[in-house]
Amino acid sequence: MAVKMRLKRMGKKRNPIYRIVVADSRAPRDGRFIEEVGTYDPNQDPSIFNLKEESVKKWLANGAQPTETVGKLLKIAGIEK
Repeated sequence: MAVKMRLKRMGKKRNPIYRIVVADSRAPRDGRFIEEVGTYDPNQDPSIFNLKEESVKKWLANGAQPTETVGKLLKIAGIEK
């Protein structure tokens, strides 16, 4: 089972808010997930994101692969893959 850290889209039309979740790679984008590890709001200036750093580090150590966008957010937060 491949586990990925990716964004789950929430919010209204043209006003997205994303949750950063750990999910099975075969699950749909907004479907089942294992754990929520943060949020990301691109509508603010500057963009706002919050992470549960301990959970993120635990999942990365267990082999979860972040998507490209989540990888960029982790890099900004100072968390290495």
